[in-house]
Amino acid sequence: MAELTPGVEPEARRPRVSLSLALRWLMSLGGILTLMGGLHAYIAVRLFVSPQLPLPWAWLGPVLVALLFLALPVGMVASRREPTFWTQALQWTSYVWLGAFGILLSAVVVADLVGLGLSWSGVVTDALALTRGKALAAVGVTVPAVVYAFITARGRATVERVTVPVVGLAPGLSGMKVVQISDIHVGPTLDGRWLRCVVEQVNALQPDVVAVTGDLVDGTVDALRDEVKPLSELRASLGVFYVTGNHEYYHGGPAWAAEVARLGLTVLQNEHRVVERDGARLTIAGVTDHDAGHIIPSHASRPELALRGAPRGVPRLLLAHQPRSALRVAEAGVVVDLQLSGHTHGGQVFPFMFLIKLQQPVVRGLATIAGVRVYTHRGTGYWGPPLRLGPSPEIAELTLVPAPGSLHTMCNC
Repeated sequence: MAELTPGVEPEARRPRVSLSLALRWLMSLGGILTLMGGLHAYIAVRLFVSPQLPLPWAWLGPVLVALLFLALPVGMVASRREPTFWTQALQWTSYVWLGAFGILLSAVVVADLVGLGLSWSGVVTDALALTRGKALAAVGVTVPAVVYAFITARGRATVERVTVPVVGLAPGLSGMKVVQISDIHVGPTLDGRWLRCVVEQVNALQPDVVAVTGDLVDGTVDALRDEVKPLSELRASLGVFYVTGNHEYYHGGPAWAAEVARLGLTVLQNEHRVVERDGARLTIAGVTDHDAGHIIPSHASRPELALRGAPRGVPRLLLAHQPRSALRVAEAGVVVDLQLSGHTHGGQVFPFMFLIKLQQPVVRGLATIAGVRVYTHRGTGYWGPPLRLGPSPEIAELTLVPAPGSLHTMCNC
């Protein structure tokens, strides 16, 4: 909680304390389950109770919604068990419903708002017919949306081609192709066969550099060692580089860094490498995840350490899983020409992209954050729900070209 301001009366401060406590409660497991339970009850009432459906739908519908609500925590527990047919079935049900629930809730809310307008305007006077129409419209929109989102999430990634002018890039590296994959999330619903397809798609682009910007997995090294083997087949003329995301640290960050290094990728943990072609050089640096220090203090993200000793006058590319790492770069006074990030998934499922701005300064694409140019990747895989409604999976192909202007002098920090 923030410090109390001297001279302010206790009565004026109490609402802030109450708000803080309320937010903490909402973020607790009990608060989340209570909120989710209430929203499920709202959906059940709107779809099955208010429309006065005949038996057995009047009670079967609410029971189904209640079972789907229970599937959410049960599926999360099952994800920590030994994989069996039943635990995987529970996980799939939990993940699919989590995404479908968000879409359905949005549809029900919109239907209620439209219905309220129709009722107030007098366009529709039959209340029961309006209620049934709203329920039918919500379901009619949600089902095809979920099917489309599932096909999109499991389909072939879109190659996003972006040309990035870089000040000081020497002619020898003009046209250098950096291919970025991010947020792959190999785990309960994405396996090695899917990853091999991604690797083949990346290699077909004939990259000079491959950047893997974190959230590679959702599971331990012991559970997923065989599934991530296709990473060893990534090919790039100047190297394949990897930085950790927050999800690696949920399942053993140091162990995953060691495993990725064993597969032949260059792991950058607050360090850098210099690549060269035709006499032209580029510094490629990488930091640990923005929040890694909260889990392993010695793994705290330190951009100033990552670029310590980097050559002056050589353009700098920084791999950092979360876009907000750019704020830390700016605070450290480190010069970076381009930061490659992911983490946001571009929002993954509508309407959650509107909530990402509460945590990250940018959702996707090329933007400038605190003076640092950042490309935020939409993610190649997905987390949790095997759904993508809005932002499709991405493989980014960034072509670096010299920008007008002279070489700039960088700090050697």
